[in-house]
Amino acid sequence: MYLEALNAGGCAVVTGGANGVGLAAATRFAQSGLNVILADLPGDTLDAAVDTVRAASSGTVDVFGQPTDVSKEEDVERLADVAFAKGPLALLMNNAGISGMPNTTMTDMNNWQNVINVNLFGVLRGIQAFVPRMIDAARPAVIVNTGSKQGITTPPGNPGYNVSKAAVRVLTEQVAHELREAGAPISAHLFVPGFTYTGMIASFIPEKPPAAWTSEETVDYFIASMSEGNFYILCPDNDVDEELDRRRVAWAVGDIIENRPALSRWHPDFKESFAAFEAGKKA
Repeated sequence: MYLEALNAGGCAVVTGGANGVGLAAATRFAQSGLNVILADLPGDTLDAAVDTVRAASSGTVDVFGQPTDVSKEEDVERLADVAFAKGPLALLMNNAGISGMPNTTMTDMNNWQNVINVNLFGVLRGIQAFVPRMIDAARPAVIVNTGSKQGITTPPGNPGYNVSKAAVRVLTEQVAHELREAGAPISAHLFVPGFTYTGMIASFIPEKPPAAWTSEETVDYFIASMSEGNFYILCPDNDVDEELDRRRVAWAVGDIIENRPALSRWHPDFKESFAAFEAGKKA
């Protein structure tokens, strides 16, 4: 549906669009001929991002910045009003997210609420503010929700983020099913970046690690996969290829099927068996 949406034209809205994969995606959408609205917290970073996308498109499309806090319903509703006032919507990318690092027992509840409010409810607010109007328009369009591999294999160390991104995966699956059942000319996609060197990572790792992809590499892979109609888009990086991703996901699901201990991939009793399972990709 992505190519159909491009051909129909219109506007792309990207939340969390002021940096990282959001900015890279917005740039690619503009270069593809879509008008773009970058939604992010107000300030110099958002203003600079608008200039970056506008320059990358050589002024051939309209690029706007809309100050938006996705944790606030009124901000997301205002974003939708602004977007639809500017013309038909071709693409909605619910990309805004935060980390927060809450654990299960020792972290203040406010930290959990902040992470869930942005990462999950921010996506849900976007869906509820935009999708009914997209369905009414009956035009080819695309919804992209940014998930995480941490929402699929759920490694220990950041449970709040993992929970929020696991919920985004389920929410996106449900939206895709509902759109299919409704016969709407709209596709939904779960975008799952690999190890990507973004501004958030650069704040504590000054130089790009060899294992990481750039935001542009990740977005180019994602757009190519979306153009093929794929729903689950797990992006590789320089250390983890597509086959290794599939094996890690299969192991995670296998915990349920085999009734292994929770997160057995990190359990000392399963260290050797998991290593052998991973190595099987080369067998």
